[in-house]
Amino acid sequence: MNIILIGDSGHARVIADNVTSNGDNVIARLDDKYAELFQEDECWLGPVSEVKGLIEKEKAKVVIAIGSNAIRKKIVDRLALDDNQYATIIHKESIVSPSAKIGHGTVVMPGVIVNAAATIGNHAILNTRLVIEHDCIIGDYAHVSPGAMITGGVKIGEGVHIGAGATVIPTKVIGQWSVVGAGSVVIDDVDMHSTAVGVPARTIKTAQNAAKTVNR
Repeated sequence: MNIILIGDSGHARVIADNVTSNGDNVIARLDDKYAELFQEDECWLGPVSEVKGLIEKEKAKVVIAIGSNAIRKKIVDRLALDDNQYATIIHKESIVSPSAKIGHGTVVMPGVIVNAAATIGNHAILNTRLVIEHDCIIGDYAHVSPGAMITGGVKIGEGVHIGAGATVIPTKVIGQWSVVGAGSVVIDDVDMHSTAVGVPARTIKTAQNAAKTVNR
């Protein structure tokens, strides 16, 4: 399979390694830091606007190779591609249950474990050596960082970022576009648009509190 990466930074290099580990080819890295399309070492480099032409020319599929959840969503909205024009990249050294579901545009890094009946949304990042236990639901555009432990029945909303080494105990709900800090242990639900840190995790910021601070 030929893959076009949107983004050309460190995260894109990691995804490129995932692609090639499976025997597929990165045929383009598109980023708006490039003014025009050109080839280097048999790989196309150029602005994001070139993506549709390259999909047709190279019979390729696309992955948004950018770590920021919000920026991934903006690019997906901007491109307005069909779902079937996105690839799902699952590293050969990950373990994904046959009963789990992985959405389009999602990347599963090496050493990841996704257990039975888990559902992973679209354009998510499951980073190195994390565990998603049975019956979890991970929303679109979420990023679960290296070494995190998401135990059974957890629901993680759209755009959530779970920091490296964090743990979420069973059946808890992390509201959309929230952040759980690295190493935190979540024992209660986390409201949407919130930041929770610590052991046990406590909310230190919400969108409402941020708005009050700005308006003072």
